[in-house]
Amino acid sequence: MDFLTRVEAPFAWLTGTTDGTSSYVLTRWVLLRSLGAVYLIAFVSLWVQVKGLIGSQGILPAPQFLDFVRHYAGVERYRVVPTVFWIASSDAALKLVCAAGTVAACLLILNVAPVVCLIVLWILYLSLVSVGQDFLSFQWDVLLLEAGLLAILVAPGGLLPGRAVQAAVSPLIWVLLWWLVFRLSFQSGIVKWTWGDPVWRDLTALDYHFYTQPLPTWTAWYAQRLPELMKKSMVVTTYVLEIAAPLLIFGPRSLRLVACGAIVLMQLSIFATGNYTFFNLLTIVLALVLIDDQIWVHVLPDRVVHSLEVVAPAQPGVALAIRVLCTVVVLFVSSVKFWQGLTPRAEFSPALRRLVAWAEPLRSINSYGLFRVMTTSRHEIIIEGSSDGVTWKPYVFRYKPGDVGRRPRFVEPHQPRLDWQMWFAALSRPELVPWFQAFELRLLEGDRDVLRLLETNPFPAGPPRYLRAQLYDYRFTTPAERRETGAWWARTPIGEYGSMIDH
Repeated sequence: MDFLTRVEAPFAWLTGTTDGTSSYVLTRWVLLRSLGAVYLIAFVSLWVQVKGLIGSQGILPAPQFLDFVRHYAGVERYRVVPTVFWIASSDAALKLVCAAGTVAACLLILNVAPVVCLIVLWILYLSLVSVGQDFLSFQWDVLLLEAGLLAILVAPGGLLPGRAVQAAVSPLIWVLLWWLVFRLSFQSGIVKWTWGDPVWRDLTALDYHFYTQPLPTWTAWYAQRLPELMKKSMVVTTYVLEIAAPLLIFGPRSLRLVACGAIVLMQLSIFATGNYTFFNLLTIVLALVLIDDQIWVHVLPDRVVHSLEVVAPAQPGVALAIRVLCTVVVLFVSSVKFWQGLTPRAEFSPALRRLVAWAEPLRSINSYGLFRVMTTSRHEIIIEGSSDGVTWKPYVFRYKPGDVGRRPRFVEPHQPRLDWQMWFAALSRPELVPWFQAFELRLLEGDRDVLRLLETNPFPAGPPRYLRAQLYDYRFTTPAERRETGAWWARTPIGEYGSMIDH
């Protein structure tokens, strides 16, 4: 036990909890309530789409996926695809999991049984991500799982609000949260260099970003008009906020607060011109772990501060041993993944790769880094249907660009996952997008749950006989073009995206 205590001591010194200069009980309270809000957004957002995406008649049916895994993986399936849907994977089960996650998130926000709620939330969201395939393969999905797992380890016990004894925050797990914030921000910046994209290196990335990002907003149209020198200076600022600022996280308290401010500023700037689901909100929530109670005591209501004033010492023994073990595992696996993300051509021994792969199905220790390569053109797929092969009507998506006259919308923190995947599909050849043909077949069948993912159904009386996908090059209009036509977009036909199909 003395050995385990000595292991924890450097982490206590780093967080400032050894001599009492810093404490994080209030910070933990804020973190768990905020994380509950993000979980709530994630479950509700998915709930309204889940049947059309992965339901039994959806685009990528979860039951078929599980049957495939069962056939090829045998008993290993429970490790390879950890999910409660091995019990049942019906449409009702999918909705029940989303509903249960919504309830658990609300209870966490109300500070009811935080440990229990966090365990339930992590299991349920992992279950959805495990069967969600392409539609739940985003970095914010695994970021939520990683943050949720660490939150379990740092949460206090108790069942009812205001009745739980507030144990001291574990410095071991708290530093793991700092390490997560550091990796998330630093990797997002450094990969822009290590992956060798020329537009990041010559500072012209923002000449393309505002109109080529997955779901632009109307403010992005105005940002596109900014002077070239200003956009280059914004790229330099991005490097400072994403690469230099995170280095301050493990410094003195004052520098750590500067790092927190820089990360929050970066996320707010992204939020202002783009739709990145709950990612910006989740990143800001994680950045709050860099703030200690000396600040929160002046921000939170007195009733909250007073209810958390009595702090009991952390329990020794098994709890400490579990924290040390978790810290070793997370630091080891995350460090390997961190290095892989920085050096994509690095080679590791087979034994090391197997160890890292063992943790992969849990999706809770990850590598991060958005926009390693900037897309310099925007292609859009326009799907059209016809009953006679002569007159064609377009299917209108809720949020992705289509009608050139429609103003781009704000939709975050909701994620329209089909709209997002249509952006990725346009970057690839149709034969490399296995879900796309399944989506077209569902449209030809007139599947109601899939059609609900769209804004309008141009064939309300019955599905069309023919379907085709046309590829266009999109760009924002110039101010002169917009004054003349009122359009937000200009587009140029490229050709067919795949071949026409019929029912």
